[in-house]
Amino acid sequence: MAPILWGQWVFCHVRAELEQAEHLSEEMRHLGEAQNDTMWKCFASAYSGDSCWFLGKFIEARAYFENALSLWDARYRAFAPAPGDPYVVTLIYLSRTLLCLGYVDQARQRRNEALAAARRHSPYSLAFALAQTWVADWAIEGAQSAARVLAWADEVLAISGEQGYPLWMGMGEVMRGWSLGAPGQEAEGVPLIRKGIATIRSTGCNLTLPFHLTIGAETFQKYGQPVEASHWLADATKLVETTQERCVEAEMDRLRGTLLLSMAEHPAAEESFQRALAVARRQAAKTFELRAATSLARLWRDQGKRTEARDVLAATCNWFTEGYDTPVLQSAKALLDELT
Repeated sequence: MAPILWGQWVFCHVRAELEQAEHLSEEMRHLGEAQNDTMWKCFASAYSGDSCWFLGKFIEARAYFENALSLWDARYRAFAPAPGDPYVVTLIYLSRTLLCLGYVDQARQRRNEALAAARRHSPYSLAFALAQTWVADWAIEGAQSAARVLAWADEVLAISGEQGYPLWMGMGEVMRGWSLGAPGQEAEGVPLIRKGIATIRSTGCNLTLPFHLTIGAETFQKYGQPVEASHWLADATKLVETTQERCVEAEMDRLRGTLLLSMAEHPAAEESFQRALAVARRQAAKTFELRAATSLARLWRDQGKRTEARDVLAATCNWFTEGYDTPVLQSAKALLDELT
């Protein structure tokens, strides 16, 4: 029964029918518990965490992933229903979850463990791990991570070309396009992002599209194309409302605010920043909360609302106890120092 539920879960997961996928993973967990099957309790807990992560339920996702790791036994690899190594997949998603929750150093540690394990396991697991982990680097380091992401992208593309992994190929193309575009190579980066999105769509996979479309929108905004960026962001928003994939929803709202600000639509920009802040707080997504608070504080500073700017930024900035070397936190602290 559990393998049948898993097959249904995969179908819903890939199509980004996330609420149904969450329900199916819950059924798998209950079945594993009823049969006292530790292996399926482990797998199902990881699948529940996976669904929760995409739904933006980061606290729940962390609990499920950590539970899965506590139940993990290397012997389960022989019975894993998916081509990706369950241990690697769980570590990667736990890493991204910890990053969203604001535990930057812990996220990096889990990422490094996952990549080391993936290199020992299989080309598929390595392509998966590299294609998934860069979300964290983008969120906390931005363009400063471009060289590292470019190296990862080239590795993903090489493996995908050799092994025939179209989904990882598409993600690798977006990775490479962003890592070229972030430091200024627009002519090389933008076409690759377009190509990568098309490749991902061609696989029939809706999952992760809001994130990758947001990457495209960010790149267009960087190169002074707010209308094109707005179209990509609108496409991402439409998908979110259909699939409920809300893991980067706060950042989508923040980016919309920066686009509106570039078009001198200040009240609408402020509303978007406020919405981003509210979403991040609801999700306990401290990293995205920090990004939203920094954008809102800059706007308020420029409007002469220095007290309000300081208060909104201090509340989030002072929460962090790790990740002080990251650009997103350094930028926030520099702004807070200016406002104090």
